[in-house]
Amino acid sequence: MRTRPGRTALAGAAALALVLAGCGLKSGSPMVDDVVPGSVGQGQPLDGASLTVTSKNFSESIILGQMIGLIFKAAGAEVLDRTNLPSSISAREAIIQGDADAEYEYTGTGWITYLGHAKPITDPLAQWKAVRDADRKNGVTWLRPSTLNNTYALAISKKNNATYHLKTLSDVAALSKKNPSAVTVCVENEFASRDDGLPGMEKAYGMSLPAANIRKMDAGIIYTQVSKSNSCLLGEVFTTDGRIKAMNLDVLADNKHFFPNYNAAPVIHTPTFDKYPVIADLLDPLSARLTTEVAQVLNARVDVDGDDPHDVAKDWLIAEGFIKEG
Repeated sequence: MRTRPGRTALAGAAALALVLAGCGLKSGSPMVDDVVPGSVGQGQPLDGASLTVTSKNFSESIILGQMIGLIFKAAGAEVLDRTNLPSSISAREAIIQGDADAEYEYTGTGWITYLGHAKPITDPLAQWKAVRDADRKNGVTWLRPSTLNNTYALAISKKNNATYHLKTLSDVAALSKKNPSAVTVCVENEFASRDDGLPGMEKAYGMSLPAANIRKMDAGIIYTQVSKSNSCLLGEVFTTDGRIKAMNLDVLADNKHFFPNYNAAPVIHTPTFDKYPVIADLLDPLSARLTTEVAQVLNARVDVDGDDPHDVAKDWLIAEGFIKEG
């Protein structure tokens, strides 16, 4: 089961940081793919470099980490693959300590979870700039963000939405006032209690759902329940999840911009970036192509079809022309 980016509990983080700082990360394997430059990496500017890529342990993060590694490999670097670490904090500490050189991180995660700000910034670019500037002191360099936004949302099956015609969360609020019994919601335990989850959303949109209308369950079950049963009209989803399209769900627009922005952007261990500033030229074009819709398709290949994240990343990079088979 994937974990939500930015929602990882910070309990024990300090102890983990000491462990990582003391002994470093020992797992990982070399990337052995025979790939060459396509639209990026011409002239192999990373020839002679030895770089380590990392990620968290859910499909999207692993896919994005594999993309970085494959682009570095095509650009001439020797690459050690340390993706699929057990938590957000372990991947974060790997970057800070220099045990890893690069990963994709989420702006909301950086701002709220790592830097400790309670209030997100509504404008996505302003949120990224604030994180970029604040994280410099930690030895972390944020490159340009993608529009890929892995944030919270509510979704409804297309079948049920043929009856209700919901497009936004304001539409949900209106329906909850008109027909309170109709608005049943399936959510995770954490989302049901967090200020930046269901309680905060209800307050922001002026709705008050009866406790009997809120059903708590595991994240993976929510998608199935919304799609195939009548136990809940709406369900908590993550906007880049591949099951949204696979299960014919409509995502409702957060028209009041309540949920934080979780735009994916490469983060680089600053001494590594200082040594190889060309990394920005390699990864900026990649981020420019990554969208929420692209992520849904790629995530579905892993979470719905069962494909390997490395193969998914490599196939897409080749199809987009970023790299070529050697």
